[in-house]
Amino acid sequence: MINKKLIAGLLIGGAVVAGGFVLSGKSGRISDGIGFGNPEPLIQTAYTGPASAQPTDFEKAAGNAVPSVVHIRTVVKSRQVAQQDPFEGMDDDIFRRFFGEGGGRRQFNAPEQRASGSGVIISEDGYIVTNNHVVNGASEIAVTLTDRKNYKATVIGTDPNTDLALIKIDAKNLPAIPVGNSDEVRLGQWVLAIGYPLNLDVTVTQGIISAKSRSIGINRQGSAPVEAFLQTDAAVNPGSSGGALVNTNGELVGINSAIASPTGSYAGYAYSIPSNLMKKVINDIKQFGSVQRGYLGISMAPENLDDSQKKQLGITSSNTDGVYVMDTDPSGAAAAAGVKKGDVITKVNGAAVNSGSELSEQIARLKPGDKVAITLQRNGSEQELSATLKGKLGNMAAGNGASVSALGADFAALSRQDAAKLGVAGGVQVKSIEEGGLLDQQTNMKEGFVITRVGGITVRTVDELKAALARQNGNYQIEGTYPGSGKAYYYGINEN
Repeated sequence: MINKKLIAGLLIGGAVVAGGFVLSGKSGRISDGIGFGNPEPLIQTAYTGPASAQPTDFEKAAGNAVPSVVHIRTVVKSRQVAQQDPFEGMDDDIFRRFFGEGGGRRQFNAPEQRASGSGVIISEDGYIVTNNHVVNGASEIAVTLTDRKNYKATVIGTDPNTDLALIKIDAKNLPAIPVGNSDEVRLGQWVLAIGYPLNLDVTVTQGIISAKSRSIGINRQGSAPVEAFLQTDAAVNPGSSGGALVNTNGELVGINSAIASPTGSYAGYAYSIPSNLMKKVINDIKQFGSVQRGYLGISMAPENLDDSQKKQLGITSSNTDGVYVMDTDPSGAAAAAGVKKGDVITKVNGAAVNSGSELSEQIARLKPGDKVAITLQRNGSEQELSATLKGKLGNMAAGNGASVSALGADFAALSRQDAAKLGVAGGVQVKSIEEGGLLDQQTNMKEGFVITRVGGITVRTVDELKAALARQNGNYQIEGTYPGSGKAYYYGINEN
């Protein structure tokens, strides 16, 4: 569970209640409801409004959804981690005697770490959605179902930008959860949060949707984070990450991801990734190995600016609805469609957007090559433009060919003898992984891994690896195996 001190204190508002006395909103006098002049009655003796609604029953929703939520335990093995030398640049001999010559980054061994999280079964054949931060860097992933059966899981792919990951266990006929439409979620709607908090058994809590498309600036994992959370007051604690947020029909409407807390534990607000965004990301990972993300190419004005801040930024529009365009990327899709600085985008494909997080969520559901209708206000009049999304590098695909150097590793062709032992026709073995490369940042691949296919192309030599990478569009999947494992592994790479 990602935790961040977002709240410095508590704000208490509303009626003041103390010792049975209520502060009257009209007179400001304290009244006990017995005498005190002629106070208005405090108790309504007759109700003439519409009939009260039946109480909500959570039992059916919980019974349907709980079997689909799993407990995930991970192990991150001890490894060397680089850290900047705090005494770099100091000339005193004592520091050189203790810390050696050369300064710069120092290596130390990080101890083995064990963690616990949650996940949601989305298919009967073993695919499970969780958070990227639950499985990131894990060397071992164990999944426990509600019937106490245990499985080893492999990572199919991850997307740090949305903090989502897809893992798989070798099982059949699993209780997959039905996925609902998060766009239909409304403020005040009842929801249930289901997960394995604080290393407890499966736990169900209830609350309401208290906000939508909420950005809290908590995701620092990706290069272009997308935050459009559903906010709920259902209790969520560390260990619930990757668990389910479901409606009263037992349908998945979000993946629990974060809490706002001054203590590290639940303090009133939890945040879930909307199911519609999840479906796009997970389908891309399953099909391509990584996320195919479209690029609109605009910079947006910050939200909740006062008049002086708007003046300082040169914002002249009085329209408070929509997203103000501060600038456009000349090579981006927006500029090509005719979007200009000063425009206020109010809709994307007919869906209203009133904040940058809403706009980002709508675009994040699309891929390069998708056409998008943009409704905007310009000089007091409404216009609709059609844009064709591009990749981050400005082309219709997501890139101009991947590079072997970007992977950050040393490779060697597998010998015939070793290939025969593995039962493969050939492959390229990862001899070492460099810190900061794509394999280090985006996967939990270990040294010794044997690459057999890249983007569906078979590779048996380092030259074939380079050629296969050159044919990729910046988002591709690396397939292979580990000596002695007997299993196929898949790693998604995104060079955007």
